[in-house]
Amino acid sequence: MSRFDDSGLTIRPMQPADLFIAADWAAAEGWNPGLGDMPCFAAIDPQGFLVGEHEGRRAAIISNVNYSDGFAFLGFYIVRPELRGRGYGWRIWQAALQHSRSRVVGLDGVVAQQDNYRKSGFKLAWRNARYGGVPALGAFRDDTVPLSDIPIEVLAADDAAVYPADRAAFVQSWVDAPGHIGRALVRDGELLGWGVIRPSRKGRKIAPLYAKDREVAETLFSVLAASGEGEVFIDVPEPNAEAAALALGRGLAPSFETARMYTGAVRPAAMERVFGITSYEVG
Repeated sequence: MSRFDDSGLTIRPMQPADLFIAADWAAAEGWNPGLGDMPCFAAIDPQGFLVGEHEGRRAAIISNVNYSDGFAFLGFYIVRPELRGRGYGWRIWQAALQHSRSRVVGLDGVVAQQDNYRKSGFKLAWRNARYGGVPALGAFRDDTVPLSDIPIEVLAADDAAVYPADRAAFVQSWVDAPGHIGRALVRDGELLGWGVIRPSRKGRKIAPLYAKDREVAETLFSVLAASGEGEVFIDVPEPNAEAAALALGRGLAPSFETARMYTGAVRPAAMERVFGITSYEVG
């Protein structure tokens, strides 16, 4: 259903063609989305992806996907550069927040927008930093297994331990997406860590990377990065100092930061296990 306001902006859910345009806009902003991200994102909550049109042209986009009855995550907040300052961003922002209703909402906010997010009730939880470059790998032992060897319910439960919502369907689509390569480290029947690397507009991204400790994370990083050539990027949460040390130790350099912000309390997460978050767009 479309909705109009007095600015002449028409806001409606995205159609498949809009999703690919949203990825293009994100790439233009320097966010470097993965090549296969959008179908995975839309599978969470198709009605949570909105586009605002003015005079028949796309003017603004946003997403606010409802993961559960209590939690949503906001991203893809972009207004076409030549149309900024006209209030279109505020209008589509309000429409997105209405979609989440009373849910706690999370986001990864760029520095330029963090003050505006605070005005809407978002509070800082921690900061993330993107690291990238051609990684130094050296010799390593590969005792990992394909993610397909791990039952999806085990991966989803592990994801839920570090994320504010259960998202089994998303995890399934993420690990099965074309071009995504996943590996896991299992010892004595225990899942110690797992990760996914995927092709992006520039280079490849390791996302997520979950591990019991840095040793496990180092192994998974090496195996994933060695699956291809060129630049590798990883988004590291500030609370895990070992994650930043891993990235720096592999010769990656920080490029920009975001702030993880929430509008309310979320369930505790084992952040010491998060060496790379999944996505700035959906958490």
